[in-house]
Amino acid sequence: MEKKYMERFKGRYCKFVTKEPGENRATVTMGLLEDVDYDDGFIIVDSKQGLGALSISTIVAIKPANQKNKHSNRINDDHAVVGIETLIVFIAMILVAAVTATVLIQTTDTLQQRARYISDQTIKEVSSGIQISDVIGYTNTGQTHLEYLALQVRTTAGSKDMDLSLCTITMLYDKLYALTFNESAAIDIDNKPDNQGVFEWISNNFSLESSEFGIFALHDEDDSLTNTNGINSGDIVLVIINVSNVFNSSGLPPRDSFSGTLQPESGMKASFDIVTPAVFPQRTVDFY
Repeated sequence: MEKKYMERFKGRYCKFVTKEPGENRATVTMGLLEDVDYDDGFIIVDSKQGLGALSISTIVAIKPANQKNKHSNRINDDHAVVGIETLIVFIAMILVAAVTATVLIQTTDTLQQRARYISDQTIKEVSSGIQISDVIGYTNTGQTHLEYLALQVRTTAGSKDMDLSLCTITMLYDKLYALTFNESAAIDIDNKPDNQGVFEWISNNFSLESSEFGIFALHDEDDSLTNTNGINSGDIVLVIINVSNVFNSSGLPPRDSFSGTLQPESGMKASFDIVTPAVFPQRTVDFY
């Protein structure tokens, strides 16, 4: 085949028809004509089997061919690679979804436990508490100052048992005072002699510092108040405050006032307001 025709097919995908001397049948080769070596009489063809050389003398015909089937094995390999990549992405998505679901389940469980705890605490705060049903005062001998204060306390309806030793009392007068429970000042009414009044006996037997309060059990069937300082349904107790020691004075004079709060460890608190009369007609004063 002449050189001028061969150059036209260079760089193109062609069908090469060759026939070896002595053979009756021709052979067809499909490939890209890469180069022509006229000196040695060969052409370089890039076919699906790879690079090869054909003798120019054996070429019967050259015809341009459709390149869509070129290197079909490589195309199939590319398709296989794409399929594997898609599978890897799919597996990764499944793993991410599984991890996300696990995190959501754990978070939901944690939030559920937290909500249950908050609900229990809220119910406890709302349903439990103490109330002050009466406030009684006791003056000094000359009836010029209020020395002692007794808060008659009981639990609210439906309240759980409460530990009075964990209660605190705050009193607002010329400044804010805070009182805590004195465990040695817990007396049952059965210990009081019959010939003495409550305040008379308390003033002689209770030793309360300025930051302390005591309790005097009026009704305690199970002895929970004197044994464990616990108050439950049906119990009635007097919370005793030495006003003169708290205010570091002779006591609260007539026409004076202060307010206070009895706060349990949990549950509703109880507040009280004291306003002394113009004169104390007797040593015992009922404020409520």
